[in-house]
Amino acid sequence: MRTIELTCDPALDRAVRSVWRQLADGGVDSLADNPHPAHRPHLTLAACGAIGPEQELMLGELLSGALPLEVRFTGLLSFAARSRRRVLAWGVVPSPELVDLHREVWRVLSAAPDANPLYLPGRWMPHLGLTRRVEPAGLARAHELLGRHPDVAGTLDAARTFDSGTQLTVPFPQGR
Repeated sequence: MRTIELTCDPALDRAVRSVWRQLADGGVDSLADNPHPAHRPHLTLAACGAIGPEQELMLGELLSGALPLEVRFTGLLSFAARSRRRVLAWGVVPSPELVDLHREVWRVLSAAPDANPLYLPGRWMPHLGLTRRVEPAGLARAHELLGRHPDVAGTLDAARTFDSGTQLTVPFPQGR
């Protein structure tokens, strides 16, 4: 599986990591201690089976022209995971610029194999992950720890692709 991801600028990255740490320090299995060396806060735009070299070039140009992109994280979302477990995420306000970028990414990927339907236009719910898969008690604990979670505004300033087969992340060219 290949993903297209947007990563946070340093200030927004620190803000997200502080929430991850708050959850972990409170006993919730957050993303704070993910051991992957390239793990960092990100917004996934697309997930599919493969991306061809021509598509990578087109995506690089598209993403470079769209970044940096202002975003606002607001509200907590919960997604079903395996069995009873849930994933807690921070909702991302779908600004017109973000929605347009997402649509254009999928235009480039229109022939990509094994497109994950949850990331397709019309189904995609932009979010940034906060926890791993947690039991209902862990989800309740996360809500206790975070309380009425404030909105956070910031900038997504770089793009990358992740290959789940090789476990490698490769950056796209930096924004303007």
